[in-house]
Amino acid sequence: MPVFRLTEEILFPRPSLAEENGLLAIGGDLSPARLISAYRRGIFPWYSPGDPILWWFTSPRLVLFPETFRVPKRLARYMRKPLFTVTFDTAFERVIESCAAVRTMKGEETWITEEMKTAYLQLHQLGYAHSVECWQEQTLAGGLYGVLLDRVFFGESMFTILSNGSKIALASLVIQLRRKNCRLIDCQMTTEHLLHYGACEISGRDFQRCLNTYIENVFPDGKWNYEPET
Repeated sequence: MPVFRLTEEILFPRPSLAEENGLLAIGGDLSPARLISAYRRGIFPWYSPGDPILWWFTSPRLVLFPETFRVPKRLARYMRKPLFTVTFDTAFERVIESCAAVRTMKGEETWITEEMKTAYLQLHQLGYAHSVECWQEQTLAGGLYGVLLDRVFFGESMFTILSNGSKIALASLVIQLRRKNCRLIDCQMTTEHLLHYGACEISGRDFQRCLNTYIENVFPDGKWNYEPET
């Protein structure tokens, strides 16, 4: 199938037209309106520094249903210890910078370009993108960020600097999303780590059905506040 070239008009081809590897389109921009339009359809940007913007719709798709998320007993015990503090939306820029930096330190490529950082910071300032921060005193031990549209959270990236940092951030995110009646977490790519917590693969067609069901209204969610689980 051809890879579609986007124009200034905010339109995307049908996700079902994506290539087998998930590549759907090229070009366009990372404006908030285009990003929101993409996420509503399950499309996300992913490209290397120096390359044009590439847009993807992968199938099968790894997802987490908040109600079936599993917290391993060891992690649950760890979360009850007063070793870490969790916050939401207090250090979004530091989280996205850390997600990129940790990958670079490991010798891995990162898709989190300066253009991507600016774009998601804009979404955060508009109330669509959110971060979870896990602290050990003043040290940012781990965290993650993503985009919430109605009852679907689209996870973008996570990082760990201190052991269990990202795990605690993920568990705290799920608790927060349950309170917000979120029904689906898009994990994009399949990893053993996420499968361990109850994630599963579904077909691209089923994923789109979920989006059509769970995204009815798109309004900014504003800044999140942290409330400990009781």
